[in-house]
Amino acid sequence: MDAFEDRPEDSLIDIVAAVSAIPERELDAETGKLLADALKAAGDADSMTRWHALTQLAQVHEVLGDFAEERTALDQLGALSEELGRPALQFRARIRLARCARNLGDVKAARQAVREAIALSERHNLRISVTDLLRSELLLVSAEAELGDLAEAARLSEKVCGSLPAVSGPLAAEAFWTAATVSTRQGNHVRAAEHLARALPAIDSRDDLMLWIRLRLAAASLSLQATPPQLDAAESYLASAEPALELIGTARHQQEMLFLQAKLAFHQGRLDQAQAFVTAGAEGRSLLLYRDQIRLDVLKGLLAIRAGDPDAFDELKALAAQVQSANMPDLAAEVWRTVAEGAQ
Repeated sequence: MDAFEDRPEDSLIDIVAAVSAIPERELDAETGKLLADALKAAGDADSMTRWHALTQLAQVHEVLGDFAEERTALDQLGALSEELGRPALQFRARIRLARCARNLGDVKAARQAVREAIALSERHNLRISVTDLLRSELLLVSAEAELGDLAEAARLSEKVCGSLPAVSGPLAAEAFWTAATVSTRQGNHVRAAEHLARALPAIDSRDDLMLWIRLRLAAASLSLQATPPQLDAAESYLASAEPALELIGTARHQQEMLFLQAKLAFHQGRLDQAQAFVTAGAEGRSLLLYRDQIRLDVLKGLLAIRAGDPDAFDELKALAAQVQSANMPDLAAEVWRTVAEGAQ
């Protein structure tokens, strides 16, 4: 009779095993619902099974761009990690929470979480891989840069780049990419280009096609942020990424492509095409990271100004004030510059 009894904890184990085998681009809302329902039903499941299920549920929400639901899952994961009292699990839960909080625009929470994670690893002398430790420091670099401490972000970034076990591979690509981002925020576009020149060849498309795509989207974005914007370079990066994106890109990456195509078209004076890209991506705005959501709203405001909308300028000013109140001075300064340019 035991073979016919419904044992929820076993069902959760089965679902966790099944979901772990699904490629990232095939994760969907149905997968998330399956996991969430199984977690609710598996009240007697052991804590480690629940921990893995919550980790996968958070990943599904991240891939789908539902960062609010991801944070809910990660808050539960963090509480469970504390309950288990295992520093290694606490470390990983905090790192995941830091990344999610940054994506939501809650950068202070992101910095606090990653600092706590690094402190945990040091206090308990955790056996964390060099790769994981360096990635946690890169996450701290991102948070410091968003909060406007570019000097500290640059210092940490250079430290990570100098500590790389190799100058090729995914970690090296991410480190040089982060360094290029910090240099761009500092206005040092020559240095940013040097870092990009090291990031792009660090990974081969045959080894990690998804990261290869993300690097080219990032390179296009940084090229468009240069002064003046490097339009030919941005166009080349987007053109090289587009075919691969159609093969394996997630909905979020497709949304990033639409945003960058809109921004490129705007800088090239193709305002109708820019508006068409913005309209095509309207429903997927929430898939973008907080910073890119704001940049998209700024672009929409500029297009509205060019179209003669009398309210567009005031809406841009309100947007700048909103970002400033979110304690993201670097992004707020970028929006205010755009407002000043739009007033001319």
